Amino acid sequence: MDIVFKRLTEVNKLDIIALMNHPLLKRHMPLLNDQFTEADCDSFIAGKEKLWAEHGYGPWAFLADGKFVGWGGLQPENGEADLGLVLHPDFWGLGKTLYDKIITAAFQQMGFESVIVLLPLSRRRERVLKRLGFLFEGEVELYGKRFFQYRLHASMDESINFTAKSPTG
Repeated sequence: MDIVFKRLTEVNKLDIIALMNHPLLKRHMPLLNDQFTEADCDSFIAGKEKLWAEHGYGPWAFLADGKFVGWGGLQPENGEADLGLVLHPDFWGLGKTLYDKIITAAFQQMGFESVIVLLPLSRRRERVLKRLGFLFEGEVELYGKRFFQYRLHASMDESINFTAKSPTG
């Protein structure tokens, strides 16, 4: 499967709107209210593009074999690099592949020392996060909603450890 990361401005906003209105997705996104409209989408994309302009990074649109499957990646949140994946339920199986690409970019290309993940209280995926090396840090509030915060330090990420060369060769 060919996975491509693009800017959100490069995909059809109707695909983003359909994703953001998917009932299974909305259940786990407490910051989404009511219907996600075209005006909401325009504002959403403009806000994400502003992150790119101000910080040099932000979320991407994910395409698999040319089809929009979701969005996410890294975005600044309270001085941290926040990792998120928002995938259409038909493509939830791509999560680990996308995660590996994002975390490689975060630690090897962008030089972050750590990344955080903010999970809504409705999500209970701590086993997966702990298996990936994330440490639970507690609950935080963001825009009036509560989230569990986890952190992964570059030194704890297994996907980058195998790429380091030994001092002898």
